[in-house]
Amino acid sequence: MIRRAARCPSLLLTAALLAACGSGDPATSPSASTGEVSSTAPESAAPSSAAATSGTDAPPFEGDTQPATQEASADALVTVSDVRTGRQDGYDRVVLETGGTGTPGWDVRYVDEAYAQGTGAPVEVAGDAVLQVTITGAGYPFDTGVEEWSGPDPLPGNGTQTVTEVAWDATFEGTSVAFVGTTGEAPFRVYALEGPTRVVIEVADLG
Repeated sequence: MIRRAARCPSLLLTAALLAACGSGDPATSPSASTGEVSSTAPESAAPSSAAATSGTDAPPFEGDTQPATQEASADALVTVSDVRTGRQDGYDRVVLETGGTGTPGWDVRYVDEAYAQGTGAPVEVAGDAVLQVTITGAGYPFDTGVEEWSGPDPLPGNGTQTVTEVAWDATFEGTSVAFVGTTGEAPFRVYALEGPTRVVIEVADLG
């Protein structure tokens, strides 16, 4: 169903979660090795083998539903250049790739209502809950020299189980916002990868 609301808060993540992500998330690979599916791939394209294969040795999902926050580096000035989704064993993945300088920060939490930055207009998101993903240290393309992601908007989940879609909002006064629709208030975790720089949100399966 379509709704603009989500429900509760989410989680505060530490750098230790990067180690918990296992070999499926190497910092040197932006896509194929992590099971991410490019937002620009044809709809008929199948997920990568890493995304489609359900392994038996995946580490336990260490996350909850509390807000996750991380400060941006002092020199951060980035633009979100791509958004991807993918499927892993036991959880879905949403990746926001950025270009520019420094390391972005984030604030990721379940929200009661999804509203656009600047205008306050409601944003429709498919699902029973909504994770608001706020990237901090963001800049406009004319400041960073990086072209901002332009869709598809909303981006449907590609082979995902809990993530229904990703709705892009906007960049405004140093932050960029996307809304991740989910089938419920599932535990999640957030961390960063480099080469290229990415903010990764992983949402556990419900039930």
